[in-house]
Amino acid sequence: MRGLRKYLTPFAPDQSGAVAVLYELGGIVVICDAGGCTGNICGFDEPRWHTTRSAVFSAGLRDMDAILGRDDRLVDELVDAASKIDARFAAIVGTPVPSVIGTDYRALRRMCERRCDLPTITVDTTGMELYDVGASKAYLALFDRFATEAMPVVPGRVGVLGASPLDVDATDAAKLVAVVPGAVCYGMGQGLEAVAEASSAERNLVVSPSGLAAARLLRDRFGTPYVVDDPLAGDLVQGVDVAGRRVLVVHQQVRGASIRRELLARGAAAVTCATWFMQDAELTEPGDVRLSEEDDFAELVAEGGFDVLVGDPTLWRIVGGFDGTTVDVPQFAISGKLGERA
Repeated sequence: MRGLRKYLTPFAPDQSGAVAVLYELGGIVVICDAGGCTGNICGFDEPRWHTTRSAVFSAGLRDMDAILGRDDRLVDELVDAASKIDARFAAIVGTPVPSVIGTDYRALRRMCERRCDLPTITVDTTGMELYDVGASKAYLALFDRFATEAMPVVPGRVGVLGASPLDVDATDAAKLVAVVPGAVCYGMGQGLEAVAEASSAERNLVVSPSGLAAARLLRDRFGTPYVVDDPLAGDLVQGVDVAGRRVLVVHQQVRGASIRRELLARGAAAVTCATWFMQDAELTEPGDVRLSEEDDFAELVAEGGFDVLVGDPTLWRIVGGFDGTTVDVPQFAISGKLGERA
């Protein structure tokens, strides 16, 4: 049955991906909902919620506010929050509510800026896509709005795009800074100032597909070249014997492709990459698979003749009869807190 989940919980949706990008940037983030979407984001899809403070609010729309499109109510609440919080910007993140009623985000942004004197961005997420679509929209909105000034290039400075806890581990920002000299991880450990100074990067490093649109924007606007790679991929599969073996890697596309290069260099006979998420044509190789249903994954494993599976440990429940080697490389967007018990 299409859409039936017997083993996996629903993956993080697009509004969660947008909030993950904005979470550490020092802004007021308003989820345009009645409360339910915000509860899911903070309670399930944001691993930093219980350890790091961020000004994430629900618009608290009542039924008639949503039906009648009472944007003035949302603006009033944002103005009130801005008077109490020292914020650098405001962001309004969409959910199914504004999607259904056809909210005019451009008009909403102008209303907010006129009333609260904060630069405002809007992210037109619908709640119907997966997290990486929302993260991509949020990165693009951020850099389009705030990275506008051409600054002198700082030799060795590397802008890291796509490093949110839904794409990589929440501790990976520190690891990336350690292994990539001059790395600046936008949205993880850095504030809005780093975004505004994006043109000073000598190059950009894209570690997940959600960062590609922003990398292309910065290339077109400032001429900043970018490379697509995950420098941490080798550490994730250390000690795995793949010589002469067929391997299936299931993760977000950049991490999957980087693991593939590592395993092929170690003598793997063949490596197939599959993903539940965005599959950019620039990164796709023949034989790569886009997954949609649990049965897609089960059939791929049953028919692929693989000796090794690499991916989130919650996936192994789908293929309980697999008698090869499984290598755990968690992805929070798939397993969330279940990954802690997998």
